[in-house]
Amino acid sequence: MAGLGNAVQVNDVTKIERIGTHSHIHGLGLGENLEALDAEGMVGQKRARKAAGILRTMIKEGKIAGRAILLAGKPGTGKTAVAMGLAQSLGNDIPFTSMTASEIYSLEMSKTEALTQAFRRSIGVKLTEEAEIIEGEVVEIQIDRPAAGSGARVGKITMKTTDMETMYELGAKMIESLAKQNVTAGDVISIDRASGKVTRVGRSLARQNDFEVSRRRALRAVPEGELQQRRDVVHNVSLHEIDVINSRTQGFLALFAGDTGEIKSEVREQINSKVAQWRDEGKATLVPGVLFIDEAHMLDLESFAFVNRALETELAPVLVLATNRGTTTIRGSDYRGPHGMPADLLDRLLIVHTEAYSHDELQAILVIRAAEEDVTLTPEALALLAKIAGEASLRYAMRLITASALVAARRKAATVDVPDVRTVYGLFVDTERSSAFLHEHSNAMVFSDGANNNSDAMTDDN
Repeated sequence: MAGLGNAVQVNDVTKIERIGTHSHIHGLGLGENLEALDAEGMVGQKRARKAAGILRTMIKEGKIAGRAILLAGKPGTGKTAVAMGLAQSLGNDIPFTSMTASEIYSLEMSKTEALTQAFRRSIGVKLTEEAEIIEGEVVEIQIDRPAAGSGARVGKITMKTTDMETMYELGAKMIESLAKQNVTAGDVISIDRASGKVTRVGRSLARQNDFEVSRRRALRAVPEGELQQRRDVVHNVSLHEIDVINSRTQGFLALFAGDTGEIKSEVREQINSKVAQWRDEGKATLVPGVLFIDEAHMLDLESFAFVNRALETELAPVLVLATNRGTTTIRGSDYRGPHGMPADLLDRLLIVHTEAYSHDELQAILVIRAAEEDVTLTPEALALLAKIAGEASLRYAMRLITASALVAARRKAATVDVPDVRTVYGLFVDTERSSAFLHEHSNAMVFSDGANNNSDAMTDDN
């Protein structure tokens, strides 16, 4: 009987899923020939999505790195949504870093250091090592609880392949790991003997009729051969993570502290040399990812110069910029440029424009958002929200969905109707109505232009 009680447990951080602005987006919604479909939470913006699809194909094939594209369009036209769809469609193996340009301004870190860390977060390194794995179908799990009610739990797990069946003893940490993964009889699991990490691969095909299989639990055939095997295990890390581990005395724990601080260039040069050595030995593979910088017009002239130079280096990811600015002043200078960017950087960019949504597209987006927020709308309420989205903004209309649902719940209704939308529309004003209110009551506001003019007039009279 084999033992697993002494394995070291690696605790995974539990992911808390919340409904966010773009949580309904699961991809770019493209067909096999890159035709734009109303799928994966994406509606409209067909040209922008097709351009992002071409970029995705080139990234996955490893044929592009150190390139940059610019998503330009009016506010609320789906620039960030296209970027998030690109991130979802790339999967977990390709790094995707998202940030806002204003994040680089900090008293604790220079602008170039913040951009350098963002660039290196977007470069992945696949490290390959040989590990001993136990993989098979779970036949039975037995957990023995102490009769006194206290003390460590012990147990046994029986696993099998098509060729053999073995029982293993379980320690308290391994039992906890199995419980976190919700492992039950009939699941196909993989256990790393070195770390004790348990991975639920899927549900056995032989057990698929035992109960209704969850849509998120894939079906897997029972593994063949020996239970214990030695195989190559791939670890996906970023260059920035390697930088942090090697630049701090606490090593790996520094990743969880959050305060990475400035990293010396000497450390990065040594890591670049080591990674190059691993590549020559076949132990590592570089994976150029994507760095998405929203509100890119907030970068200043020095930052644009740094980005321009960084794109020429060998370790450069694909850069995606987004902005809603027209011709405006470049921050940190007296010069004006399209989108608030210098001409030499714009010359490097592939520019993609996003267009305003049509009425039907606004309505389709609101339907998706209502389903994401688990809100049922009547056709009349949906039409009213679509009208509000067209006259005010899509973002404002989306914010009214949950508020309308709360009003409907107060009257014990399961469906949001027109009166509910009108109620919240009257309670929460949009930008245009707020501006009209300020203009009408400007003399009563503190530090407004109208109040200052009135005060100056009173001073002159005195």
